[in-house]
Amino acid sequence: MSNKKSNGGGDGRPGGRRAIHPGAGRRKAVPFPKGRIHDPAEAEAVRVLIGAGPYQRALLIEYLHKIQDAEGCLPAGHLHGLADLMKIAMAEVYEVATFYAHFDVVPDAAERPAKTTIRVCDSLSCMMAGAEELIAALQSEDMPGVRVVRAPCIGSCHTAPACHVGHHHVDHATAEKVKELATGGHVHTEIPAYQTLGDYIETGGYKVLRACLAGEKAVDEIITTLSDGGLRGLGGAGFPTGRKWTFVRAEKGPRFMAVNGDEGEPGTFKDRHYLETRPHQFLEGMLIAAWAVEAQEVFIYMRDEYPAVLKILADEIPKLEAAGLIPNTKVSVRRGAGAYICGEESAMIESIEGKRGLPRHRPPYVAQVGIFNRPTLVNNVETLYWIPQIIEKGAEWFASQGKGESKGMRSYSVSGRVKNPGVALVPAGVSVRELIEHCGGMLDGHKFKGYLPGGASGGILPESMGDLPLDFGQLEKYGCFVGSHAVVILSDKDDMKAVALNLMRFFEDESCGQCTPCRNGTEKAVQLMAREDWDQPLLKDLAQVMSDASICGLGQAAANPLMSVIKYFPKDLE
Repeated sequence: MSNKKSNGGGDGRPGGRRAIHPGAGRRKAVPFPKGRIHDPAEAEAVRVLIGAGPYQRALLIEYLHKIQDAEGCLPAGHLHGLADLMKIAMAEVYEVATFYAHFDVVPDAAERPAKTTIRVCDSLSCMMAGAEELIAALQSEDMPGVRVVRAPCIGSCHTAPACHVGHHHVDHATAEKVKELATGGHVHTEIPAYQTLGDYIETGGYKVLRACLAGEKAVDEIITTLSDGGLRGLGGAGFPTGRKWTFVRAEKGPRFMAVNGDEGEPGTFKDRHYLETRPHQFLEGMLIAAWAVEAQEVFIYMRDEYPAVLKILADEIPKLEAAGLIPNTKVSVRRGAGAYICGEESAMIESIEGKRGLPRHRPPYVAQVGIFNRPTLVNNVETLYWIPQIIEKGAEWFASQGKGESKGMRSYSVSGRVKNPGVALVPAGVSVRELIEHCGGMLDGHKFKGYLPGGASGGILPESMGDLPLDFGQLEKYGCFVGSHAVVILSDKDDMKAVALNLMRFFEDESCGQCTPCRNGTEKAVQLMAREDWDQPLLKDLAQVMSDASICGLGQAAANPLMSVIKYFPKDLE
C-alpha cells in the first residue's frame, strides 16, 4: 500500500498520474489555466476604440469596423481583447473577421499592411476599360506605404476603370491620378451634392408619410395601390411588393424590416445613384413600408464600398428623428464588409446579426423567420424609392409608364461599350437597342455584339436578340434574366471566352464556401475555362451540378454566362 501510494504510476515521483497530467482530477489541482492567457491590456485597447459596454453580439461586425478603421488592420491581440469584452469564444470573432474581404487579420501589429490600400476593380466593365493595365502600372510605381490589391465590383461601372484609394472613390482612374491621391497625404471621402431634407420637404416630401402616421391612409389601401401599379422587387428577384408586405403583416409580431443596399452585382450602380442624389425619397418609402408592417426596427444594410452613402445616412437619419418623422420604429445602419453573397437576403440577415454571411436553407422564408428569428420584410433600395410617388400619383400613373405588357419605370444600369454609360430611367420592357440609343450609341469603332441583360449572373445574349423586352419573365426561356437590370454592352472587340472567365472568377472569389457545388464548382470552372480549348461536355456537366445542387442563387446562376457563350457564341470557341 505504501509503495503504490508513493510511486503512483511507476515513474518514481510522488503523485504518479496526477503529476503527469496536471489537468486531471478536481479543478483546484490545475496549476495553470487552459487555452490562451488573458491580457487585460488587449481588452482595454479595444475598449478605447469601440467604447464602453454593454456589448451586443449582433454588433460584432460594427466593432470590427471600428478597430479596422483605427488600426488599418485587425491585430490578433485586439481580436482576443474583443472576444474577452463580448464574453464570446475567440473562434466566433475569428470566423467572422476572416470571412469578410475588407478586414485584414494579422498575427500582430508588426505585420500590419501598408498604411494606404488601393483597391482596383477588375470586374467586367472595368476590365474592358483597362483595369489590367492600370493594376500593372500601379504595381510598378514606387509608393512606400501603399499596397495595390484587386477588388470585385465597387459600383462604379459607368466610370470605369474605377478604384478606391482608402475610402475615396476614383472614377476614370489613371495611374497618375491614383498615385497622386495615394501619396499625397490624407485621403477622405467626398460627399456629392444631394437633395437635403429641407429641399425635399419644400417639394412636397414626406407628405405621404405624414398622412400615414396621422391615420389618413389605410395600409390595405396602400398595398392595393402598389399591387395595381405593378411595383416589384427591383433588387433582382422581382417579387410583387404588395404581396410581400401582405405576407409579413400576416405573421405574428414583433416584426423587423431590412433594406438591401448591398448592391454588389457587377454592372449595377442604380441604387448608389439614388442614394447619392435623392436619399430622402428612398427614406420616405422605407418609413412608409416600416409603418405598413409595423416594423419594430429597420436595418439598412449598406455595402462598405459606398462610403459617401454611409456618411449621408449618418447625417440625415438623425434629422428625421429630430423632425418627428420616425416616431414608432428604430432605424439602424449596418455596414457591410466586402461580401457579394450578402446581397442574398438571408445571408444579409446573418450579417446584420453579426455573423458570417452564409445563406440560410429555406423554408422557413425570411418573411416568417428573419432577423432574430422574427418575421422580416426585406426590400431593395430602388423598390422603396418609388413608393412615395406611386402612392401620391396613383397606380395607373406608374403602371402606364411601362412598355407593352410591362408596368412602371425602370432604372437600368448601363455600362460597357456605349458613349454615355450611366443610369437610364426609361419605361420597363425596353430593348437593349433602345438603351444603346439612349446612351448615345456605341463607342466609335465598336460594333454591337452582345450584352449582359442582368449583371454577372443574368447570362449573355447575342446582338441578334437585341430587340427582346428587358423585363421580368421575358428572358428566362433563353437561359437569362434581367435581375437587377444591370446591362453591360459588349462589342466586336470583346472575346466572349474572356468575358465569361472574368465573370466566373468573380463568382469563385465571392462564393461563401458553404456548399460544395458552388465552392468547388466555381473553382473547377475557372480552371477549365482558362484553357485555350474548352472541354464543353465537362463544362456542361459541371454547370448542371452547380445549378441543381447549390444552396443559393450565386452558385445556381454562376454558370449562366458560361452556358450562354457555348449556346450563342460558338465562333468564339473555335
